[in-house]
Amino acid sequence: MKMSAQEDIEAPIAFVYEQITDFPGFERQALRRGAEVVSVESPTALAPGLAWDVSFKLRGKQRKIQIEVKQLDPPNGLVIASRAPTIGGDMVVDLVALSRSRTRMSIAIAMEPKTLSGRLMVQSMKLARKTLTRRLRKRVSEYALDMEERHKRIA
Repeated sequence: MKMSAQEDIEAPIAFVYEQITDFPGFERQALRRGAEVVSVESPTALAPGLAWDVSFKLRGKQRKIQIEVKQLDPPNGLVIASRAPTIGGDMVVDLVALSRSRTRMSIAIAMEPKTLSGRLMVQSMKLARKTLTRRLRKRVSEYALDMEERHKRIA
């Protein structure tokens, strides 16, 4: 199953790239929302291979997922892979500079089932694709607005 969202941001591409690779900030957000986040390794620099084991409660069950940075292409984007016992997936974030102070961020998410229960989950997600895509686009839009506000505070 594939979903995508796109948003234009009033900020330079370097700033947007810096924000989307703020992994310690994302860790703090996940911890505040009740997830358990454990860094697999603590490399000194931002590089492919960064990975986290994340555990959280969803629909009454404890879920575990491993997230790994597969590819970094400064300042054009990144690829993040996720693995769970039932489902695997990739998230590709592409950045395009529209002008010096405007950047287009495109996010594409692809999920693939590994087991029968994963197939059932993906099938039910396909049935709710419209709602899930709408939620994704809303979240991406909110994140872009937040990023614009952070940029205005700094500039």
